[in-house]
Amino acid sequence: QVQLVESGGGLVQTGGSLRLSCTANGRSLSAYSMGWFCQAPGKEREFVAAISRSGGSTYYGDSVKGRFTISRDNAKNTVYLQMNSLKPEDTAVYYCAATKAYSGIYYPTPYDNWGQGTQVTVSS
Repeated sequence: QVQLVESGGGLVQTGGSLRLSCTANGRSLSAYSMGWFCQAPGKEREFVAAISRSGGSTYYGDSVKGRFTISRDNAKNTVYLQMNSLKPEDTAVYYCAATKAYSGIYYPTPYDNWGQGTQVTVSS
């Protein structure tokens, strides 16, 4: 198991940007595919973005394509989610997740390591 910690959430106006970070203290993330998911009150957890272990492949949910970018810096042991052109509909808790699976990483099922989440609020 790996303990994931998200940071970078906050309150931003419509059209603004945030960059979320995900790290694991004392354990390398290089062997893991990584994903970001979000969950708004009363709604199911939703796929946002995922990235392969080397960073060579990325995947995005339809609602964030063209606005969000997932990246990783394995030397810094950090995964990022750059969030641009934010909308009120993006308001949610954002969770970082890790899996050693190679496939299906745009679904929550393969992930067995989850952070505690960071709140993103986009005001109208």
